[in-house]
Amino acid sequence: MQRRFAELLVLHEGRKFDYECAVEAGYSENRSRQEASELQNPEQSPLVVKYIGELREEQRNRFKVNYGRHVTELAKIRDEALKHRSFSAAANAEHMRGKAGGLYVEQKHILHGTLDDDKNEEEMNKELAELLKSNRKIINITPEDVIDVEEIDEPQQSLVAPSPNKTRSDSNST
Repeated sequence: MQRRFAELLVLHEGRKFDYECAVEAGYSENRSRQEASELQNPEQSPLVVKYIGELREEQRNRFKVNYGRHVTELAKIRDEALKHRSFSAAANAEHMRGKAGGLYVEQKHILHGTLDDDKNEEEMNKELAELLKSNRKIINITPEDVIDVEEIDEPQQSLVAPSPNKTRSDSNST
């Protein structure tokens, strides 16, 4: 009964309470909580505690993730998905195999900057124009979006058109 309790405890780890495993192993329902506690106490049941530890270690080794097992399992998933004509799942499994193999490198570039509260709209527009000018080759814009950067040097012109709902005094105050 002790061996059966230890096996059930490890098998149902996190899904059943200790006392439920004790009842399933054959212990009395009235004493199941006490038995479960005593069987996990190294002072009262050192051999049972040792056996539970061995079973947990064996289970950890069985489900340990390593490169070969991981890639093989993904290949099995891909093959099963292809058998069932589930191409999206097959593509995802193959993509994960590629990531595990180092074929894909995920890169993120985070740029930090600040907007100064002291700058007025004209200064901000000039900075935007400079940014557009210096990055024109890498920005994908349509011909309608193109702004003639050379004309922005004039103080009256701005990149942002005032809203038709604003009065002249509103647009000057921002």
